[in-house]
Amino acid sequence: MSTEVLVLRGTLEGHNGWVTSLATSAGQPNLLVSASRDKTLISWKLTGDDQQYGVPVRSFKGHNHIVQDCALTADGAYALSASWDKTLRLWNVATGETYQRFTGHKSDVMSVAIDRKASMIISGSRDKTIKVWSIKGDCLATLLGHNDWVSQVRVAPNEKQEDDNVTLISAGSDKMVKAWNINQFQIEADFVGHNNYINSITASPDGSLVASAGKDGDIMLWNLKQKTPLYTLSAQDEVFALAFSPNRYWLTAATATGIKVYSLEDEVLIDELKPEFTGYNKAAEPHAVSLTWSADGQTLFAGYTDSIIRVWQVMTSN
Repeated sequence: MSTEVLVLRGTLEGHNGWVTSLATSAGQPNLLVSASRDKTLISWKLTGDDQQYGVPVRSFKGHNHIVQDCALTADGAYALSASWDKTLRLWNVATGETYQRFTGHKSDVMSVAIDRKASMIISGSRDKTIKVWSIKGDCLATLLGHNDWVSQVRVAPNEKQEDDNVTLISAGSDKMVKAWNINQFQIEADFVGHNNYINSITASPDGSLVASAGKDGDIMLWNLKQKTPLYTLSAQDEVFALAFSPNRYWLTAATATGIKVYSLEDEVLIDELKPEFTGYNKAAEPHAVSLTWSADGQTLFAGYTDSIIRVWQVMTSN
């Protein structure tokens, strides 16, 4: 009986601060974009080579504070970044140049998302607001609903390609998860259940599920269509990032003690990824704070507090 396991395949080194966010796109499978506390983003060309899994192509410079989040357009041509300098930037990936700056938030911008058609950019901030922007940098709406920091915003995938309705999910320090109809700029649902601040929220590839997690160590799953809670997985540690596999019924969670891999079919933990760290005592060991999957679901990228991106690959073991 063969089982699938995740094996550490390599590292990407180029940042000199926590790797806070990672983004891939189906349009350019060999592209990875990373954001860091070192105030930069880096684009990587993935080679898959054992000696050097990828090479840094460009460093995107312009922010003057920590870059907290990044996203890519579906075609991989543009990257978005959210920074503690209170701005967002849209970058041309090929040149590394800023295409547009977005100003208007009154505090650190914690998160950024973009819809599939690249018609709307959404940002969440410590100023407790969510802003919706046009690609040209105009603020279309400011959404009020969270009463504390907005830690993450994500666009839920829409299976009906012709349906223009965009569902936004958001989470914050107010322990709330919210679903929004972004076309009408209004809240569709509140999901209540966490008993501490939420660090991460993500939607499943088909847009039917939402997972949220944070300080309380509970990973809560919600049915987005019916707006109801489903079940809770206990990570038993603070969770910093979540990522659904694009093609397996898996959810990965970056926690204070390792990356946990859950089977959603059986609602159980199936793997825990803990690389060897040399020269650290146990309490000070680096941990992952960002995760993303390759579009084909074969590779998991994890950004760590030691500035290194670790690359895990799905292998079959007999």
